[in-house]
Amino acid sequence: MGEKKQAALYVRVSTDRQSVENQIADLTAVAKRRGWEIVQVYRDEGISGAKGREDRPGLDAMLKDAGRGKFDVLMAWAIDRLGRSLSDLLRTMQELEACNVDMFVDQQGLDTTTPMGRLVFQVTGAFAEFERAMIRQRVRAGLKRAVASGKALGRPRIDQKTEKAIAAALGHGDKGILKIAGEFGVGSGTVQRIKAGM
Repeated sequence: MGEKKQAALYVRVSTDRQSVENQIADLTAVAKRRGWEIVQVYRDEGISGAKGREDRPGLDAMLKDAGRGKFDVLMAWAIDRLGRSLSDLLRTMQELEACNVDMFVDQQGLDTTTPMGRLVFQVTGAFAEFERAMIRQRVRAGLKRAVASGKALGRPRIDQKTEKAIAAALGHGDKGILKIAGEFGVGSGTVQRIKAGM
């Protein structure tokens, strides 16, 4: 038997026709075997895993309670219950880690209450960070290549005639930046740039 931990369950199903009860039963059995006490069950029923935290009230409440120290370990039935992408999952895991909350994911055998589970989490996080760094590096290299080949970056500048008309509209002072931008079909940043140069 493991040490006495306060556990919380996070369960989610995508459609109203599915039920979270099987997930709860499986996780409850694991908690019982480990000697963990389940103190809270967070549910998102009929909500896609592709939705963000703001559209998943159960996930949001769970993360807030993790920050308040209401439990020691979060239990989920499978990784895809927590999020659909690796980056989404890692954000949740890092937030839990910052709150000193361990994670147990039944189907994938992920258990950060053990040294091996913590190692797997850290390696996964390192690979995700490496991937983000590689993407940033490729974007920078692409921009540098574009500039070197003479490509202009950013939005094309507007013609002189439109620029003068915007300056005239600004000079009247009876219309706001957003209204002028809408009338001329340009971004508000363009209008602000013209105004700053007046």
